[in-house]
Amino acid sequence: MKKLLLLLCVFLPLIVFSQSDKLTLLDIYDLEYVSDPQISPDGTRILYVRNLKDVMTDKNHSNIWMINFDGSGNRPITTGNQRDYNPIWTPDGTRILYKSNKNGDAQVYLHWLDSRAEQMITNSTYSANNIQVSPNGTMIAYNQFVPSAKDNFIKMPQKPEGAKWNDPPKYIDDMNYRADGQGYLKTGNQQVFVGSIEGGTPRQVTKGDFNYGAPKWLDKGTLIFSANLHKDNELDPRNTELYRINIETGEISALTNRKGPDQSPVISPDGKRIAYTGFDDRYQGYQMTELYIMNSDGSNSRMISKGFDRAPQNLYWNDKSDALYFQYNDKGNTKIASISVSGKVSDLTNNVGGLSFGRPYSGGTFSITPDGKYAYTLGSSNAPAELGAGQGSKVRKLTDLNSDVLSVKKPGRVEEIWWKSSHDNRDIQGWICYPPDFDPGERYPLILEIHGGPFAAYGPWFATEIQLYASAGYVVLYANPRGSTSYGEEFGNLIHHNYPGEDYDDLMSGVDAVISKGFVDETNLFVTGGSGGGVLSSWIIGKTDRFKAAVVAKPVINWYSFVLYADGPGFFYKYWFPGYPWEHETHYMKRSPISLVGNVNTPAMILTGEEDYRTPIAETEQYYAALKIQGKEASMVRIPGASHGIAAQPSNLVAKVAAILSWFEKYKGENMETNLDSK
Repeated sequence: MKKLLLLLCVFLPLIVFSQSDKLTLLDIYDLEYVSDPQISPDGTRILYVRNLKDVMTDKNHSNIWMINFDGSGNRPITTGNQRDYNPIWTPDGTRILYKSNKNGDAQVYLHWLDSRAEQMITNSTYSANNIQVSPNGTMIAYNQFVPSAKDNFIKMPQKPEGAKWNDPPKYIDDMNYRADGQGYLKTGNQQVFVGSIEGGTPRQVTKGDFNYGAPKWLDKGTLIFSANLHKDNELDPRNTELYRINIETGEISALTNRKGPDQSPVISPDGKRIAYTGFDDRYQGYQMTELYIMNSDGSNSRMISKGFDRAPQNLYWNDKSDALYFQYNDKGNTKIASISVSGKVSDLTNNVGGLSFGRPYSGGTFSITPDGKYAYTLGSSNAPAELGAGQGSKVRKLTDLNSDVLSVKKPGRVEEIWWKSSHDNRDIQGWICYPPDFDPGERYPLILEIHGGPFAAYGPWFATEIQLYASAGYVVLYANPRGSTSYGEEFGNLIHHNYPGEDYDDLMSGVDAVISKGFVDETNLFVTGGSGGGVLSSWIIGKTDRFKAAVVAKPVINWYSFVLYADGPGFFYKYWFPGYPWEHETHYMKRSPISLVGNVNTPAMILTGEEDYRTPIAETEQYYAALKIQGKEASMVRIPGASHGIAAQPSNLVAKVAAILSWFEKYKGENMETNLDSK
């Protein structure tokens, strides 16, 4: 077994411990998934990352494997209880680069495929990121954090010899002083470095108090990157441009110049064109990213995705430099497509997904050769991401990492459902996950599970949280209400300056649509969601008493406090609201779930990571206090050491699901037996 802390008993007073043919909490540690598939330059082999979890150390591990394009010869390149990731082919296909923490901090390694010899080529306190190999295979370029010294503005007197004082005060004058998942930030910036692919001392080629984006090789002496080098970059964080830099002289020149993001540059094989994504910023909550091409000197920029109404990402040129391959999200599914320089789009395949292990978010990844052979993360509703490969529309599944677990387990069946919103009769998409051994003649409790973002999307993917709810005997509904991505810009912006709003009607109509099927017990309805889903779950119980209990995970309760307390203070007030909160107090409060807290009669658990800086735990504490001083049924669950991505540590994912199910079981009318123990 891939290995847990026995503190689960604290969360599971009502859960029966027995053998089960359904998924259990401990099965989280047995499930694996594929990520970061990288096809070789000649299209004959595929590198991929095989991800697993260790129940004894409570860590995520990963190793790099290689398989032939036809599915034969699957074998490990690296082994061990460590994190090996980010595999990169050299242009001649004889060597690979990858990152690993096998010797402590994450470093870059060069591996020869013929002899299996390898060497560590970086040795730095700070990790190298966005590694790019030069076209001739001799150099690498990458980003790395460079700390900068800052004198403490507060001058303390010399303490007497032997005196034991507290650490000196921390003086902060940067707008962005902390970040979710990173904590309080060190002073410094992401700079660009170049060096030999075989190691040695790298050379820093950028400088200044700016963060530089991923470098791309235009030629042996020139790099292209995206950055916000404007003086007001903290106040206008999206306003990035594309730049070129001469790596010998350090001279930087701008290739784009407009209000809005220009990013993700990709150089054509003939070196004559650069493709990139971006948009003219209108300060909307959601704007469609468009695809552009320009000459390598920055001239003749033009949009080629006009009218597509989906967001291209992960760009690759074809071998003739007259078309690009890309991926995009469409109605919860992720697809691979090609687009000609004249703007004609042709789909290659779909079901690129399965990377969101806990919840069923859309999105996966792929890589492709210039002549069109590709490898991708193959998502499904039956298992976490596997490895897929294809050419044109012909695809095949190359791995089956979870057959050892899922051949003896019964995951819940996932079914797509559409309904009309009661607000405006708009079509809304969702999915039902049925309990294993589902009997349509029975009546089941229902959980409405709501995605975050809010500009994000769920899809028909296997997700452990959803599956564990189903295994506990619940019908689970999850959906993409208005504001979700993958349905076009107009649909996404229905919640612009209007969130939460009519997305409530979309979700309630979805619950009604499932109830109308006749197998849901209307007296046992439950609601939960995280982040944006926490916003909506708290909003819902402030507007209706139809749910027996709610778990509000990592919510925003008070938008006024949120925009001034969350990480990225230069962003939210400008894009999600009409302006500063003190100038639009009525608008902020009208959209804040705290304004409805006096209406709440639903027993509510509020659950958040203690080190969450995206939706800080102060939001949870406000809501909890507001409920308790009214004498309402409420509890608070604090996940120690967890940031906004609670499920990043395996036992935190287990604890989250255990807490939610325990709360729902407490209030469920009929005390149905819940079987979530290990084998």
